[in-house]
Amino acid sequence: MTGYFTSDNRRRAVEIVGRYPKPASATIPLLHLAQAQDGWVSEEAMREVAELTGTTPAEVLGSCSFYEMFQREPVGRYLVNICDTLSCALMGSGELLDHAERRLGIGAGSTTPDGLFTLHAAECQAACTEAPCLQVNYRYRYRVTPEDFDELIDDLAAGRLVDEMPDHGVLARVFQTVPADRAVGAVPPGDVEGPPAWMPAEEER
Repeated sequence: MTGYFTSDNRRRAVEIVGRYPKPASATIPLLHLAQAQDGWVSEEAMREVAELTGTTPAEVLGSCSFYEMFQREPVGRYLVNICDTLSCALMGSGELLDHAERRLGIGAGSTTPDGLFTLHAAECQAACTEAPCLQVNYRYRYRVTPEDFDELIDDLAAGRLVDEMPDHGVLARVFQTVPADRAVGAVPPGDVEGPPAWMPAEEER
């Protein structure tokens, strides 16, 4: 092993791999685990994910680079994604992004000198009826005005939203666990007989 993951996260990684009939299927969950650890996915992290899944670093990079949620370079504690596609653009997201750049003193794609905020223009965030929208660490804010943005930045900087907005990379604060007696089992899907172990038996319904 490359020794990238902490001891706790390595145990979680091994448990995650064990949930799948094919270790390679754990690639995306392990990339999320890596990003939760450091806020981004480094080459070292991808090498360890490759070792854990029996794949190559190039294959892991292929998955990591395909999905917009994975960051392959350090970002701020708070990643602010402002949607700039059609619905949001029609409702003023361009002006909102300009305002955000002025307020934070950086251009889109940059991080503030204190490492607190990274600002990105983003593709559609699937909230077109609530335009213009943005996400902070993938938590939504809807119908955002420049005044709303300023209030959001003030609250984040003051630490008033730590319960709602964990550091970048943290998708959930509670890790999923699957009890051994409820696990599907790491066997090929074609070899499974009967309903999944997690499905209640007829007499339990």
